[in-house]
Amino acid sequence: MRVRRLKITNFRGISQGRVDFFGHTLLVGGNNVGKSTVCEALDLVLGPERLFQKPIVDEHDFHCGQYQDQEVSAEIRIEAILTELSDEAKRRFRHHIRRWDDQAGVFVDEAEDGLKKADEPGVVWALPLIFIGRYDREEDDFVGNTFFDHPIKEPETLDEETKIELGQGRVPFTRAHKRLCGFIFLRARRTGSRALSFQRGSLLDSVLKLSGDGAAEMWQQTLDHLRKLEPAIGEIDQLKQIRNGIRSRVAHFVNLAPGDGSTAFFASDLTREHLREVVRLFLATQPGQHLVPCGRLGTGSINLLVFALLTFIAQLKDNKSVIFAMEEPEIALPPHTQRRMTRFVFAEMGQAIVTSHSPYVIEQFDPEQIMILNRDEKGILNGRSINTEMVKPRDFRTQRRQFAEAILSRAVLVVEGSTEAALFPAASSVMERSLGTEHYMHFDLAGVSIFNAGGLGSVHRYGSIFSALGKLSFVFYDKPHGNHDRLEKCEGYTRAWESPEKGIEKLLVKQIPIAVLRRFLEEVKDRSDYPSGVASYDASAANADVEELTLKVLQARKGDAYGPGYAAILISHCSTADELPETIRTILEEIHQELANYRERSDPLSC
Repeated sequence: MRVRRLKITNFRGISQGRVDFFGHTLLVGGNNVGKSTVCEALDLVLGPERLFQKPIVDEHDFHCGQYQDQEVSAEIRIEAILTELSDEAKRRFRHHIRRWDDQAGVFVDEAEDGLKKADEPGVVWALPLIFIGRYDREEDDFVGNTFFDHPIKEPETLDEETKIELGQGRVPFTRAHKRLCGFIFLRARRTGSRALSFQRGSLLDSVLKLSGDGAAEMWQQTLDHLRKLEPAIGEIDQLKQIRNGIRSRVAHFVNLAPGDGSTAFFASDLTREHLREVVRLFLATQPGQHLVPCGRLGTGSINLLVFALLTFIAQLKDNKSVIFAMEEPEIALPPHTQRRMTRFVFAEMGQAIVTSHSPYVIEQFDPEQIMILNRDEKGILNGRSINTEMVKPRDFRTQRRQFAEAILSRAVLVVEGSTEAALFPAASSVMERSLGTEHYMHFDLAGVSIFNAGGLGSVHRYGSIFSALGKLSFVFYDKPHGNHDRLEKCEGYTRAWESPEKGIEKLLVKQIPIAVLRRFLEEVKDRSDYPSGVASYDASAANADVEELTLKVLQARKGDAYGPGYAAILISHCSTADELPETIRTILEEIHQELANYRERSDPLSC
């Protein structure tokens, strides 16, 4: 069972929105764009325990806090369509499923001549569900529930009392129904405090329920054991004195049962709910042997423990029957563990819906599985997947990390080689140091990633891709040799700059002051990787000879294979922005201005 589509109305920062899921899905986007809201919406529809939290929703769950309009209560509506139903789901929900054209993304009974296509390839059974929440004025409380969204009783068949009910003729989708969906939501902000407790809906609670019958007996046995502890907690000397003192004084005012047993101390309230709150898993980790509550472990260890519980749940749920939503799995995990967790989720979960800001997680997803979320000033949410028609699958596989970093960025600067990729961040550092943060923002702070296209013949491919993802896209390329029609396609970029020279090395030598070239040569002449066969620097050499030597050194040490790259080392010797190559400085200034204009158009959404 998988989530195919989610529609959201009037929920938190989203006034209207739709997200389509195609199997495993990674949700990416800027802060506060709605990634967590999408996960929370899924939890309202599918979470077995979510509706038992009180209140189900509150004032801040309604878009802009508007939960009533004069005499009419506004409604939160979250609609989900589930596909790839198991045989058991088709049997149990047979009265509520509909035929769904997965390619067109519509129910066949809503399309023209759709019923004739009910048995065509690509048409499957789907289960439509809806969560509805609103403010109940009579009860002065918020109410909400999940319902089957098919069939819906016609209004004329309903009496007056039924018409005002929440579902308006829909059949409730109960907790037992939701458990069949196998939905698990792991929130980043509650990983340690809740996921590893026995609170309802936690990971340990899920393990307990999936392990078989006997949960009710377990809680009762635990309560009985606490009552019958030998010796009882109240028999500790200090507590016994207090207990006796309380009994003798309270007896003057309250009729107590006879005997010492009329007062006692216990380790809890002796209720199931309180045990869920206080029972904790303890672990002893090396090098020590002392047991400590799992919440006292390091953050990384807690997340690995969560990972271990996920493997347990996947096994108990017969693996592929879990719909798993997870926020930012990268928190406190090293890169190799991030990759391991993501690969496990792919292999063992029926569907994984993940939010992340980590390139190590993002690079594990195929492009069609990555959903870029955007939200406009009116709260309209939309998601779009990456269109890589212009990029060969082999190129995408080899450039996964670059794509992942570009997806996380606000803007992308595409360059044709590793030399340019190394020198632009160095030049940005010079600009920041020289002009100050009030007048120039470094690429790292501005959210600009560098994308190495791998050659002049490839730079034209990426403008339309990054622009379609809502990124500001820039490109800088060498002056081409001969006629290159492909460069005409660079019109897909926000801005494009062509170098006035054939080769970045010539540009640097011609546009950087001679004093900087001399400082550069003075440093690199003693490096162990100084190119053999190239003359050493002589401080008495003429300026023309210095320029020629610098060009030879840069050409012999192209790219970033030698430390930070010789071109980047040269740039770092520019002490002020005025010493930078004019072309590079102009590009940096214009990108800075484009980003400033973009930020003015894209202020954080608020109501």
